[in-house]
Amino acid sequence: MKETKVAVGVVGATGYSGMELVRLLSSHPRVNLTYVAGHGESVVSLAEKLPQFVSLPSLNLEPFDVEVAAKRCEVVFVALPSGTAGAVAVALWNKGCVVIDLSGDLRLPQDQYVQWYHLPAVAAEAQKQAVYGLTEWHRREVSSANLIANPGCYATAAILALRPLLDLDLPLRRGAVVVDAKSGVSGAGRKPVQAFQLAELSDNFYAYKVGQHQHTPEIEAELSGLSPLLLNTQLLPIARGIFVCAYVPFEQGVDEAVFHSLYARAYEGEKFITVLPPGQVPQLKHVLGSNACHVGLNFDSRSRVLQVFSVLDNLQKGAAGQAVQNMNVRMGWLEDTGLSVLSMFP
Repeated sequence: MKETKVAVGVVGATGYSGMELVRLLSSHPRVNLTYVAGHGESVVSLAEKLPQFVSLPSLNLEPFDVEVAAKRCEVVFVALPSGTAGAVAVALWNKGCVVIDLSGDLRLPQDQYVQWYHLPAVAAEAQKQAVYGLTEWHRREVSSANLIANPGCYATAAILALRPLLDLDLPLRRGAVVVDAKSGVSGAGRKPVQAFQLAELSDNFYAYKVGQHQHTPEIEAELSGLSPLLLNTQLLPIARGIFVCAYVPFEQGVDEAVFHSLYARAYEGEKFITVLPPGQVPQLKHVLGSNACHVGLNFDSRSRVLQVFSVLDNLQKGAAGQAVQNMNVRMGWLEDTGLSVLSMFP
């Protein structure tokens, strides 16, 4: 007997994360992509707007209509910018859809959201009901949630890098845990910005949102035992990928094998997390195009600082891939359905 496929929709399909969702969902064996919404006031062919989807001739890009979306879809992904996405996600949730929001609108309590995003917060009840969708650490909650707040890309890389340390009973030195993070420019979205133009970004490298990046509080919330935390975000002259190096100072020297054992236990059986052997440091090209995250460790005995390296594709494990992973968990499917751990190389 043929299995019935689940009807899914994407709101915000013309952004980078939305396009990645359409690409993943169009070949997902358990879903039918039945609704694709973007900006504009009229219905147009998706391939006309986004030529990379010419092989999906039956899909149209429509103006968003909550009634139409709720009627056609059981699961809806919202890939709109923060400040817009939350209200759309809540409206769909109130209509009975399973909603996965890729923006920051549902990740934080209202007061923190206003402080870090400088935008009006959505309804407090929705923010309280939303489950933080870092799948590996919130799988049980995601499995029964109808409103899922997909984590930020920097937050995903940082938390996956550092969360196992909460189970290590060793004293830290005073001072902040430093998360030095670098991202490709697709993480900033598609909106034309002068600093992201080729002539500005090529052969360049710089920090941005210094001391103000909005992913800071969600990382601190998940890593409360390691705070205070200093997140430094920098822009690489590449399209996609995140490279994190976190620095954790310890009071005493520790055998590096202790850390490798800890991480191996924490991520044992996880399909998308690879803890590299001692002496290996991850590279961006080893994860691009995949939902994988590679983690490497180095304990510097001279300074008594643990370096934790973490790499992922910001549009996959940092956004659309993790959103699909959360859908798979919520629907009770194999977690890697429609996803890959193999990168595009070179």
